[in-house]
Amino acid sequence: MKATIYHNPRCSKSREALAILQEAGAEVEIVEYLKTPPSRAKLAELYARAGISPRAGLRIAEDGAKPLKSADGDTILDAMMVDPLLIERPLVETEKGVRLGRPPEKVREIL
Repeated sequence: MKATIYHNPRCSKSREALAILQEAGAEVEIVEYLKTPPSRAKLAELYARAGISPRAGLRIAEDGAKPLKSADGDTILDAMMVDPLLIERPLVETEKGVRLGRPPEKVREIL
């Protein structure tokens, strides 16, 4: 099975999700999204496949998220393109779907 993880190696939850994928024997493509962010269209597609809104994918602990408190999904996606730190991680994509790995065990649903 192939999997893509939008990963931040400094994040413990992201590392845990990656370990779950590797233990399951998945062929993992690692995208360090802070260095190589997904396009706006790809991010919107990932959220749609995961069944979540851009707001649910927003890393609210970041200072840049505070002005987005009442923003719509398009505005949030635009902000994520300017500042990829606003993207909650890890996002994992397989042929079975997409999950935001919070908690990391959620990625098992698409293995």
